This record gives sequence, C-alpha cells and structure tokens, in this order.
Amino acid sequence: MVQDQGRRRARVLFVDRAVESPLRERWERIRAWFQERLRARREWLCLPVALAIAVLGESVLPVLAVVVAVPLVRRWLRGRALTQERERRADGVVELCGAVVGELRAGHEPGQALLVAVRGTGVMGTAEAAVSAAARFGGDVPGTLGQAAREPGLDGLAGVAACWRVAVDGGTGLAAGLDRLEGALRAERRRREELRAQLAGAWSTVAVLALLPVLGLGLGAALGADPLRVLLHTPAGLVCLVAGGLLEAAGLCWAGRIVRAGEAA
Repeated sequence: MVQDQGRRRARVLFVDRAVESPLRERWERIRAWFQERLRARREWLCLPVALAIAVLGESVLPVLAVVVAVPLVRRWLRGRALTQERERRADGVVELCGAVVGELRAGHEPGQALLVAVRGTGVMGTAEAAVSAAARFGGDVPGTLGQAAREPGLDGLAGVAACWRVAVDGGTGLAAGLDRLEGALRAERRRREELRAQLAGAWSTVAVLALLPVLGLGLGAALGADPLRVLLHTPAGLVCLVAGGLLEAAGLCWAGRIVRAGEAA
C-alpha cells in the first residue's frame, strides 16, 4: 500500500509534470503571441465599436469616423508607449548606478564593473555595444556614455559620464560619486511618482468629462428619445454631432494640455 502511494506520488510529481510542461509552454507561447499582436493593433478595436454604433443607428457614418479615429488612437498609444519606455530606461539607469557601485565595492576594476552592470541591466539598447566595447578595451568611456545619454530616458548617463571623468582625471572615488548620483536619481523618481499620484485625480476628471456625451446618449436612449437616429439621420442632428465632436476634442486637448503642463513643471 505504501509502495502504491509512493508510485502514484512519483507519477504525479514527475511523469504528469513532464507531460503537462510542454503543453503549458506551448499555451504560454500562443497566449504571448496573441497578446503581442493585440498590443500592436489595439487601435483597430475602434472598428467593432463603430460597427456596433452603425448597426444600432442604421448609418455608415460611425464606420467612416474610424478613418479619423484609428490614426489618432494609434498616435496616442504610440506616445504612451514611448513614455513608458522612457521611464523604464530611466529606472534602468538607477539600477545601473547601483550595480556599478556594487561591483566596484566587490573589488572589480571600473571597466569590468561597468561591463557587468551593462549586461545585467540591459537598459542601453542600441548604445550597449558601444559602451561595452569602450569598457572592455579601454576606450573613451565618458564620451560613449555621453553619446548614449542623448537617447530618450538615458539622461542619467550624463551624470555617470561626469563621475567617470572626474574619477579618472582627479582621482576621486568613482563608487562614492555614483552612489550620490544614484540617490539623486532615486529622489527624482520618487518626486515623479508623487506628482503622478497627485495628478491622477485630474486625469480621472478628464476621463469623466470625455464619457459624459456617451452617458448622455445612453440616458436619452433609456428615455425613448432615440438620440442615434436624431444625430445620424437629421440635418440638425448632424450639425450638433459635428459641433459636439469638435468641442469635445478641443476640451480634451485643452484639459490634457493643462495636466501635462503640471507634469512638466
């Protein structure tokens, strides 16, 4: 009896897992593929919404509006992705400073410490090869770091280059300078996160204002006024639709500009 239980347990732990593992990996690959394709074409989600409105309103105007909506949504999504990538790179520079400091205090040479940190963080993108070559073969590391700092999100590398140049020319400890730089970059990131938290309420207000026309249409449909027929099939409704759309776009742009000005400040 004990042997049978041990065999069943061994089958569950090893055989079943060995069978399920390839299936699970295949499922994960398929799901990742779909998520990547959906993330790359998210702007086309406007099409099903427009088709639903076109069917409910019995008009082709919502489908024609997709021609204008898709490029605008694509531009917005692209800007959002660039912002996220820039913030990810900025966080990577902070990690790079900490990694270099750790390697230096472990007794490694500056070039070797930078090489290990660059490979570990993987934040430099296209500039990684140039920085790694300069660190490996004794090239112009500060100059290479300064060139990499021109890329979006890698501004902190200019501070790393300055600390490297001062350490080489003046003999000042590189680890101490990078440690202070890391603290400054972390403080800047905390301020940015606090500002984003404070502006979350403002962005929520902008989102609510953007949804008010949709809520108005739903309320009108609930009262039996058939707002889609009025907006899409009558001259006065078309005028109101165009004027309302322009005013809505202007209001959203103005509110977004105000909030972004607060973020920039």
